[in-house]
Amino acid sequence: MTKQVRFTLLGPVRAWRGSDEVDLGSPQQRTVLVTLLLARGAIVPVDELIDAVWGTVVPSSARGILRTYIHRLRRTLDSPAAAPAIASAGHGYQFVSAPDLVLDTDVFRDLVARAERALLAGDFKEAAETLRKALGLWQGPALSGIRGEYADARRLGLDDQRLSAEALLMTAEIELGSHALAVGRLTGLVSEKPLDERFRELLMLALYRSGRQAAALATYRDVQELLARELGVDPGPSLQAMFQRVLRADTGLVAPSPTAGQEAAPARTETAEVGPRAETPVGGLSPAQLPSSLPVFVGREAELTTASRLVRSSEAAIAVVTGMAGIGKTSFAVRWARRSADDFPDGQIYLNLRGFDHAAPPLTPGQAIGTALDALGASPGDVPQDTDARASYYRTWLSGKRVLLLLDNARDAAQVRPLLPGAPGCQVIVTSRDRMAGLVAVEGAHPIQLGVLNDTDSQDLLARRLGEDRTAAEPEATAEIVRLCRRLPLALAVVAGRAATRPALPLSAVVAELRESAGGLDAFDSGDAAADVRAVFSCSYRALGTDAARLFRLFSLHPGPDSGLGALASLVGLPVAHARRLLDELLRTHLMDELSPGRYSTHDLLAAYASELLDEEDTEEERAAARRRMLDHYLHSATNARRYLSSVPTPAGVGIPAASPGAHIAEFDGERTTATTAREWFDAEHTVLLACVELAAAKRLDTYSWCLAWALGPYLERRFKWSEVKTAFHQAREAAQRLGDLFAEGYVHGALAQAAVTTDSMAEASAHMTRALELFTALGDPVLLGKAHSQASWVVERSGDLHGALDHSRQALDLHRSAGVRNVTTGRILNSVGWYLARVGQHEQALAHCQEALPLLKEGGDVMGLADTLLSIGYVHQMSGAYGSAASLYEEALPHLQATGATFNAAVALDELGDIRMRLGRREDALDAWREAAHTLDALGHPKADPIRAKIEETTATPAAQAGTGTPAREVTEE
Repeated sequence: MTKQVRFTLLGPVRAWRGSDEVDLGSPQQRTVLVTLLLARGAIVPVDELIDAVWGTVVPSSARGILRTYIHRLRRTLDSPAAAPAIASAGHGYQFVSAPDLVLDTDVFRDLVARAERALLAGDFKEAAETLRKALGLWQGPALSGIRGEYADARRLGLDDQRLSAEALLMTAEIELGSHALAVGRLTGLVSEKPLDERFRELLMLALYRSGRQAAALATYRDVQELLARELGVDPGPSLQAMFQRVLRADTGLVAPSPTAGQEAAPARTETAEVGPRAETPVGGLSPAQLPSSLPVFVGREAELTTASRLVRSSEAAIAVVTGMAGIGKTSFAVRWARRSADDFPDGQIYLNLRGFDHAAPPLTPGQAIGTALDALGASPGDVPQDTDARASYYRTWLSGKRVLLLLDNARDAAQVRPLLPGAPGCQVIVTSRDRMAGLVAVEGAHPIQLGVLNDTDSQDLLARRLGEDRTAAEPEATAEIVRLCRRLPLALAVVAGRAATRPALPLSAVVAELRESAGGLDAFDSGDAAADVRAVFSCSYRALGTDAARLFRLFSLHPGPDSGLGALASLVGLPVAHARRLLDELLRTHLMDELSPGRYSTHDLLAAYASELLDEEDTEEERAAARRRMLDHYLHSATNARRYLSSVPTPAGVGIPAASPGAHIAEFDGERTTATTAREWFDAEHTVLLACVELAAAKRLDTYSWCLAWALGPYLERRFKWSEVKTAFHQAREAAQRLGDLFAEGYVHGALAQAAVTTDSMAEASAHMTRALELFTALGDPVLLGKAHSQASWVVERSGDLHGALDHSRQALDLHRSAGVRNVTTGRILNSVGWYLARVGQHEQALAHCQEALPLLKEGGDVMGLADTLLSIGYVHQMSGAYGSAASLYEEALPHLQATGATFNAAVALDELGDIRMRLGRREDALDAWREAAHTLDALGHPKADPIRAKIEETTATPAAQAGTGTPAREVTEE
C-alpha cells in the first residue's frame, strides 16, 4: 500500500512520506518543487522554472542544473508502487496529482471555503471552528527558507489568503459574542497591516459591542489620519459607513441575543444601509433573464469546474471569459450561469453590451445600468441621469443582495467598471474578445480564457448535431471536418447545421465542399450574420486601429506556425516598440495569441480571413515589400546567429542580399553573446526558417532560398535534424540551379551528401559528393575544393574505406597549404588527417597532426573543432592504453560539445568515456556517463540509446563486468 505524501508550504517547505520526513534538498531545489506544487497540476515551462529559481541572474548551465533538480526530486518523491510524481510534458514539467498526496495549501483553501458556506448559513460556531483549524495549518511565514522574487510574490498571495481567513474568523467570533477576544486579536492584526481597512472596521465593531464607543471612534480617526498621510486618500465607503453608525449609536450594531444555545444571525456589517433600499421587482419576482443554454454543449469541463469554484469563493466575485470570435464564450458563460443560478436567489441579470456587434453600436455604461435597474425594479423617475450618480444608485440597489450579472460581449474594461457591484454577495461574469487586462489587474477579476475544442469534443459536437449513426458511419470524414474547421466551435456549428439540413448528403461530400474553398471562409457562410464566420470575425477587425489592422492583414504572409516580435515589426516596417503596441491591440482582441513567451500566432481561420482582407486592401507591391522585409529579418538574423555555431568564416560565394529598410535584424552582441543564445534563437525559429526556404523558392526568390538553407544548416546538423536538412537543401538545390551559382550548387550537394550518409543512403551520398567535387573543381578555388575533399573524407569513411577517407583529408590539407591558408578550417582538416591516421594505426603521426591543429582552433575560437581534436587525441591515448589521459581529454572536450549544442556528438563521447572509465575501474562514473548518453539519445529519438542501455543493465547486474574497448563512431556535423 502506498504511503501518503504530505507537503507543507504554510511555513517551512517540508514533506513527509507517512511519518517519515523527506529531504527536499537545497533552497533552489525546493523552489522548483514549490513552483510545480503551486501550479496545481498545470504544466510549468522550463523557462518559468528557471525564472523562479534564479530570477534575472541565470547561469549558463541553468537548464542542466534544473534537470538535476528534477531528477533528484523524482528520486526522493517517487514510490515504486506509484506513478512518477513529476512528469515531463512538452517544454516543461508538471506535478502529477494523486489520491495519496496532501498539500496544506489545498487543505487550507477547502477549510476556508467550508467556513464561508457556514457563515452564509448563519452557523458562526461551525465557521469559527473551521477557520481556527485552517489558520492552525500555518507554521510561520509561507515558503520559509525559499528566496527570490518568485517566492516573494507567491508568499504575498498566500499571506493575503491568510489575512482573509483572519477577517472571516474575527467576523464569526464577534457574532458569537467573543468581543474581548476579538479586540485583542484585531489589535494585533491592525498593527501588522495598518492600511487594511477590513481589520479597522471589525475592530470598531468589536469595541462598540464591548461598550467602548469612544475607542471605536478613535480607531477610525487613527486610520483616517494614517491614510491621508501615507496615501492622500480618505477611508473607503464601508469604513466610513461604520464610523457613521457608531457615531449615531445605530441599534443595528448591537449584538443579537442568543436563542436556544445558538447565536442569532447578526445584521451583516458589510452591507450596512447607506442609501435607499431596493424594492421587490415588479410583480414580486426576482429577475431571471439568462438566455437558454444551447441544446448541444460539449467539453469545457475543466473550465466549468474552475468556474464553479469561483462561485463558492468569496475572493473572486468577478470573472472574465475571453477568447477569439466564434470560440463559444457566450455559450460557456450561459452554461455556467445556469448551473450557478440557485446560488443567487435575488436574481440573474443578462446584459448584451454589444461591444463587438455587426448591427449596433456598443451600449454606454449609463444605458446598461438603466437596463439593470429596470430589471431590479427601480422606479424610472428615481434613477439619476448622470452616469456616475446612476452607478452609485445602482450599487446601492445591489448592496445586501445575491445577484448574478452576466455582462455579455463587453468592449473593454471601461464599459464594465460602472456595472460592478460595490459590496460582496454578487457574482459578475463578463464575456469579451478583449482580454480585460485592466479588470484583472485593478479589480482582481479572474480570467478564464477559452481555446479551440480538442479533437474528441469536436467530434462529439458533430455527433450530437448530426446523429451518432451518421458520424460513426464515416469516421474519417468526421475527423477531416474537424481538421478543416480547425476545431473552432462556430465553424463546426455552421458546417453541422448545413449538413443537418441535407441528411442524404454523405459527410465525405461535406469534406469535398470544405476543401474546394481552398482554406478560405466561403464554406462557413451560413447566410445569417450572427452565425457567419466571416461576419463574426469582421466585428473584431473593425474595432482595430489602422496600423493594427494592417499588421493583422500582413501576418497572413508569415509562413510559420508562430512568429517573434522582430518578424512582425519587419512585416509592417515599423519600430519594434510601435509594433509591440499594435500586437498588444491584436492580443487584447484575441485576433492573435501568445502561444508561449514572445511567440505569437493566430487561428487558421483568422489567418484565412486576414489573407482575404490583404488581397482586398493591399496592393501586390505592398505585399511583396512586406514579404521581402520579413525574409530579410530571418536571413540576416540567422546569418548573425550562425556565426556563434560555426567559427568558419562566411565564404565569399555566399552573397547575402542587403536588408530592406524597415527590416529588423536580431543582434547577438549583447551581454549574453554565446553559442547558447544563438542556439536558443534557432530553437525558436528553425521551423519558421524552413518554411521561409520553401516560401522563397515558391516565389522564385532564389538567393533567399539557398542562403536561408546555408544559414540554417549548422544548427540542423548539430541538432541531428537530418530530414530537415534534406528538405531545406533539396529546395535550395533547385534555387541554386536556377541562379546558375556553381558555389551555391556545390555547397548544397555537400550538405545533401552528409544528410544521405546519416540514413545509410551511401549511393545517394556518393553521387552528391561526386557532384560537389566536380563543381568546386570547376570553380578553380583550392580552398573551396579542399573543403569539399574534407567533406568527402567523412562520406568515404562511413562507407568503410578508412584509407580512402585519409586520402581525401590529405588532399584537402595539401590544397590549403598550397593556397597559403592557415586558419580554423586548416585546423579542422589537420584534425581530420590525424583522426584517420589514428584509425589506421599510425598513432604517432596522428598525434602530431592533432597537436598542430590545437593552436589554430584555439586562436580562431572554434569550440566545436577544438572539442573534436581533443577527442581525437583522447582516442589515440585510449588505443595506446593510456586510459587515464584519455579520460581526462574526453572530460575536457565534453563541456565544449555541450556548449555548442552538439548533443549527438556529446552523447557519443559520453558513451566512449563510459567505456574508458570502466577500463579504469570507475564503475559508478562509467554508469553516470552511459546514463547521460542514453538520456540524450532518447531525447533525439536515436536508436543508439538501446545498446547503451544494454551496457548499463549488464553492468548493474554483473558488477565485475568490464566494458569492451570497441571502435567509436565519430560524427562530423560541421561544414
